[in-house]
Amino acid sequence: MVPTGEIFITFEEGVGENEQNIVLEEYALTLVERRENNRIIAKVTANSPNPIKVANFLQAISLVKIAEPDLDTMLDEYAFVAPSDNLVGHEWHLQNDGFVADVDYRLRKGADAKVVDAWQRLGNTGSNGVTVAVVDNGFDLTHPDLRDKVTKPFDLWNQSSDVLQGDKRFTHGTPCASVALAASNGQGIVGAAPSAKFMPVSGTSFSVRATEQMFDYAIKNGADIISCSWGTTDSNFRLNSLKEEAITKAAKKGRNGKGCVILFAVGNDDLDFVNFYAAHPDVIAVAASTSQDTYASYSNRGREVSICAPSNGDWPILAARAWWDQGLDWESGNFKFWRDGRSRGKHYKHFGGTSSSTPLVAGICALILSANPDLTAKEVKDILQKTADKIGSPSDYSNGHSVKYGYGRVNAGRAVAEALRRKETVAPPVEVEDTVSNGQGLFQFDVKKQAASGYGIQIGAFYEYGNVLIQVEKLQRKFGEKVIVSINELKGRTVYKVVLGAYSSKSQAQKLQKRMKDAGQGGFLRNLKDLA
Repeated sequence: MVPTGEIFITFEEGVGENEQNIVLEEYALTLVERRENNRIIAKVTANSPNPIKVANFLQAISLVKIAEPDLDTMLDEYAFVAPSDNLVGHEWHLQNDGFVADVDYRLRKGADAKVVDAWQRLGNTGSNGVTVAVVDNGFDLTHPDLRDKVTKPFDLWNQSSDVLQGDKRFTHGTPCASVALAASNGQGIVGAAPSAKFMPVSGTSFSVRATEQMFDYAIKNGADIISCSWGTTDSNFRLNSLKEEAITKAAKKGRNGKGCVILFAVGNDDLDFVNFYAAHPDVIAVAASTSQDTYASYSNRGREVSICAPSNGDWPILAARAWWDQGLDWESGNFKFWRDGRSRGKHYKHFGGTSSSTPLVAGICALILSANPDLTAKEVKDILQKTADKIGSPSDYSNGHSVKYGYGRVNAGRAVAEALRRKETVAPPVEVEDTVSNGQGLFQFDVKKQAASGYGIQIGAFYEYGNVLIQVEKLQRKFGEKVIVSINELKGRTVYKVVLGAYSSKSQAQKLQKRMKDAGQGGFLRNLKDLA
């Protein structure tokens, strides 16, 4: 992969052109194209570091939300080839070209989860070292797209690895699992993460005992991701403190302390509040969008919605069917398994709801962890939200969030790219509180002259003095370290560069940088003499 020299930069909300220009000038970048108020394309010059280093530095600055270098490579016969299973052409949610293979029905081109793009960025379909636990009922473990992927199955009802199959009341788990991780085996469909392992946990329940057991089992048996297409909007079954603790434990202690990535469907009730399980703060709450990139009208709404993903509401999803599934006898029975009455084989059926959008995002989370296994559960959620595509009307969003779409429609390609970038970067993105332009508030000062020697960690550069006050107060409160402010002039304006720490050795500053990273604060190493 060779850098083209261009860098795609998205600034934090509220960062104006003046402060954007500071960032460009800091690294001798030229502006190539301005796409939106906070999104630009810049290019390195002869005076810039190499593009990958620049992108890493930019990502550590509090003004920058995302900085991604453009990379290119020669294509040859060894280039990645996407799965060619015979029903992939029906899986518009993976890549929507505007039509379905055997249907005379127009979809909206690009209204998809960008899963094929993610595979191409990875150069594969994910890692078999990632395990997705699907908690549900009705798993067909003989299904050709699932049977060779199963690891450590468990049935809560009979308390054994002998998962209940064949009960005609329960078929839901099979299509859910297939959307996340159906195998690429040359036939049928493929899931978003066809190489991932499948841990079926059968026997959903609202009881405290079962809730504790299902999450404890996933933790103890190595689940990386827990996908739950169930829940309730009945207040009689809302989460109590013990259920909340069971989910929190998995989110914090799973994956050897990095946390299991937990997803719940928001529900299909067309309500202005979400499934009570999806409202848990450590959960990725998944809503549904359609093949036209519109809101799926059945999908519940609320401030807890994290992300949306393609499902039915226009054209349905293709998913696996359990061998005992009798289908839904809709009215005349003409559409038992298929919206248009046209069969795609006995092993499959049309599917949808937030039950389908949730495992789709779970599979994408498996691709993210394939790209960067060191990410915490919180970082995976952050990546999904920050790389999502805003769909619908701009009026649907307030401060970047929509009660219908969450932070937008999931974009697997951008999410994987960000996971890969964080694997190589010197520091993670910075989560910054809203800035102020006038520095309102009361602050205590203790100003001393600082010698231009030693090392610290720079967190950003600002034109507005009010922003400096806010950042200094936050850094001192959080880390208890000395804060250095370098005051310079740039093109006739005063610019403030904020640095945490002043150490005689580089290694001491690097220890601080690690402590900052562990606390979720970005920043890059800076020699203080370069700021004088």
